[in-house]
Amino acid sequence: MAEIKNYTLNFGPQHPAAHGVLRLVLELDGEVIQRADPHIGLLHRATEKLAETRTYLQTVPYMDRLDYVSMMSNEHGYVMAIERLLGIEVPVRAQYIRVMFDEITRLLNHLMWLGTHALDVGAMGPFLYAFRDREDLFDCYEAVSGARMHAAYYRPGGVYRDLPDAMPKHKASIIRSAKAIDELNEHRQGSMLDFLDDFCKRFVTYVDEYETLLTDNRIWKQRTVGIGVVSPEAAKAMGFTGAMLRGSGVEWDLRKKQPYAVYDKMDFDVPVGTNGDCYDRYLVRVEEMRQSNRIIQQASRWLRANPGPVMTDNHKVAPPRRTEMKSNMESLIHHFKLFTEGFHVPPGEAYAAVEHPKGEFGIYIVSDGANKPYRLKIRTPDYAHLQSLDEMARGHMLADAVTIIGTQDIVFGSIDR
Repeated sequence: MAEIKNYTLNFGPQHPAAHGVLRLVLELDGEVIQRADPHIGLLHRATEKLAETRTYLQTVPYMDRLDYVSMMSNEHGYVMAIERLLGIEVPVRAQYIRVMFDEITRLLNHLMWLGTHALDVGAMGPFLYAFRDREDLFDCYEAVSGARMHAAYYRPGGVYRDLPDAMPKHKASIIRSAKAIDELNEHRQGSMLDFLDDFCKRFVTYVDEYETLLTDNRIWKQRTVGIGVVSPEAAKAMGFTGAMLRGSGVEWDLRKKQPYAVYDKMDFDVPVGTNGDCYDRYLVRVEEMRQSNRIIQQASRWLRANPGPVMTDNHKVAPPRRTEMKSNMESLIHHFKLFTEGFHVPPGEAYAAVEHPKGEFGIYIVSDGANKPYRLKIRTPDYAHLQSLDEMARGHMLADAVTIIGTQDIVFGSIDR
């Protein structure tokens, strides 16, 4: 008989389940994975180097494009690092808005993850429902920033502007009847907070629907239970954070352990898994969606009761109000200097980390006193998770590689920085 050797197979970089431009070189014995070698660099945009040639403010939109499903969470880590170097206080209302949008972003991320992970494994329904629900959250992004994805809404010292008093409405169209348009606009009659409160009430039942489709589905359990098991010790050794670490039974969440913004004033629970497999990580993320929903409702209640400024009044860092800029010469000069030259940051270094939907997202900035960073280093969670792919996939079947990539919740914008 002919001697059968192991053979290598390219998984990606154009594979629909590669979650970006991942090229995975798999060494297979039949359909069993002997080795998985991730090749990265196919999307490299040099964000860290570009940041060193742009003013601090000009780099904010680059943060949106890192992990392009967790836009405002990326911005939060970046502006916090700048604020620590500048030593400025952020108004409390701006901090509540940031927390609210961090959790809206977590929902956006987890809905994207849930839909695509289920689709990879073979379930079509959750994908369609998850993207239906993301649309409402994108409407909130659009209402505050004008952009549905790359918002550039957080600024050093606060946020770009306060929450709007009205939501955009669907207009009459030739493809929808007046009745259908009225139904679409039913929840858009009040402010953005009214729209969000209504969404939060509905979202609880939506999560129940996802669980009805998947949690006890025997095909889903056959594909995820016991797959990609990572022990707590191995998870810590490989630098896991976020749901990947909590799924292995380690209770670590920066919102609780190293609170930032106003998370210490929020009432929420941190879900933790027990088995460290793909199914536990699924359960952890689904419960995180319920907890995020609670936090959004708490932030909304506070924001209704407490009006106030959303940007620092330090005009060396924050632009003056448009009305002042049009009527006051000094304000015009501040505005002009801020958007042409940018602000100068005192020499020093700072690291700021946030509990990003995927794990610990950190920004390390070294300043030499100029109007742009001397060095900027980004610590993204999925970059640390990708290195474990070989260890998690070894000994599993080829089809399980898709499940493991899905459970890691990888986005390549933040891996190929």
